[in-house]
Amino acid sequence: MSDPRWGRAAHDAVARPRRPVPFPDDAVPLYTVGQVADMLGVQAAFLRRLDSQQVVTPWRSPGGQRRYSRLEIDHIDAITGLLDEGLTLAGAKRIIELQNEIAVLRRQLAAVSDPPATER
Repeated sequence: MSDPRWGRAAHDAVARPRRPVPFPDDAVPLYTVGQVADMLGVQAAFLRRLDSQQVVTPWRSPGGQRRYSRLEIDHIDAITGLLDEGLTLAGAKRIIELQNEIAVLRRQLAAVSDPPATER
């Protein structure tokens, strides 16, 4: 079935596979303070405070602008959730640190408990 406007079969235009679009790594710092503030519904001053108190330390552009990765945005989101529950910033920071330590220990335990198939 040809489409006279295109000079070729109509299904050919739809059937061509598109080249996959690469998505950036979650650790790539892409987002500005304003973008993150809008995403999370927080004030830019709050994000600067997290940086000054070394709770979340974003990457800095050559011009000195803060840039946040998706991982840092998730971290900020977790912090704001704990603050909403009534914790202090120091308490929320410590809980996140402990959760990260537990995750590392669980991965180490899993590696020891379940050795790779080549060692069996």
